[in-house]
Amino acid sequence: MNNPAPRAVIADDERLMREQLRARLAEAWPELQIVAEAKNGLEAVEMVREHRPDVVFLDIRMPGATGVEAARQIAQLLPPAREDGSDSDDDSLLPEIVFITAYDQYAVEAFEQGVADYVLKPAERERLTLTVQRIQQRLAARRDDSIDAPAGPHLQALLHQLSARLNPSQAPQYLQWIQATVGQSIQMIPVEEVLFFISDEKYTRVQTAQVEALIRKPIKELVDELDPRLFWQIHRSTLVAVKAIAGVTRDFRGRQIVSVKGHGQKLEVSRSYGGLFKGM
Repeated sequence: MNNPAPRAVIADDERLMREQLRARLAEAWPELQIVAEAKNGLEAVEMVREHRPDVVFLDIRMPGATGVEAARQIAQLLPPAREDGSDSDDDSLLPEIVFITAYDQYAVEAFEQGVADYVLKPAERERLTLTVQRIQQRLAARRDDSIDAPAGPHLQALLHQLSARLNPSQAPQYLQWIQATVGQSIQMIPVEEVLFFISDEKYTRVQTAQVEALIRKPIKELVDELDPRLFWQIHRSTLVAVKAIAGVTRDFRGRQIVSVKGHGQKLEVSRSYGGLFKGM
């Protein structure tokens, strides 16, 4: 069966840069369909939501929302849940991320993790060809289920790192305390004591070894406010403390299940974040 042609969205506030990238991509990847172009980060998020591309090229510096801010929002554009609350198997809302940057200093250490690629402005044929080859390999591997979509703590860590480099004076200040409702009272819970967070439609459950509490802050906000080295997103509705992970098993349906140290809760890992526990 032939695979459908890959689709891409380009986001850059400079029209000439978009035109040049489109032309170079036509040379390096003739099968790629550019389904939309955006002039800023907010438009990019909307275009990704509308077109569900396989790849999105994001200029790091754009008005309205930077490419990094747009990537954060795109990483949270997960497929809707089924009626039984489980994940959809559709990963098409989780595109491969390629950052476009005129600044070489952003393109060395920050991209060594391999969860996103980069293209330097102006788009040089040789470097773009390498990026295209990497993305093609990742898309092929995803079709074969040998790797998972580019979401999760590794991408979040990269985005935090890029954000700090873009705004050195605005280094992220991670949450140290959670103000939560416990019964009829409000308590201040140290973040270091939290085992996991689980959200439903209205509330997020905060679980420690001794306390279960509720807050109104959704997971997609907590992801940006918690240190990605300490908390991993394993589901669109679940964050777990790395130190609280006792192990990972598979259930009869093949889904990965996280066991929590000192607690009986079993946490499902959605397919989008399965790459965190490769080989399980």
